[in-house]
Amino acid sequence: MVKKKNIFAIIGSASSNSSNLKLVEKLASLAIEEFNLTIYDYLKTLPHFDPELSAKNPPRKIVELRKNIEQADGIIICTPEYVFSIPGGLKNAIEWCIATTIFSDKPIGLITASANGQKGHEELQLIMETVMARFTDETCLLIQGVKGKFDEQGNLTDNETETKLINFIKALMKLL
Repeated sequence: MVKKKNIFAIIGSASSNSSNLKLVEKLASLAIEEFNLTIYDYLKTLPHFDPELSAKNPPRKIVELRKNIEQADGIIICTPEYVFSIPGGLKNAIEWCIATTIFSDKPIGLITASANGQKGHEELQLIMETVMARFTDETCLLIQGVKGKFDEQGNLTDNETETKLINFIKALMKLL
């Protein structure tokens, strides 16, 4: 039996009814044999980035976030696109990690799930490349029109998206 990998999934949305959270919950159910998935949906509780505190005296919530990233076998970031970019809360969390090397060579899967998402997806890849995270084209997934892929109960109803999630899981497992 293959040991399950510990994956830390960061939800980039600040919405309480996030399609990104629903998508990661679906991904977790599809990958139950492969992953122990911890979902982090608390970006809006993080303090604003302060470069003077980042290296020498980071707030407790930032220390915990960094520890979760560092201890994970891999990371998934699932985010919407806001105004052709990644959400400010996600950018804030990443900025708190820049003074460290916790993303360096860390296997990562990047999912942008939004109405369009193309520009935000490109930006997220550029940022994660800059922090030297390790990902491939197969561990980057753009899901356009995400809200229309779920029913009113929050169930994924789009078979093509489910197939893409399964392929994403397989690709991430190869990267780990």
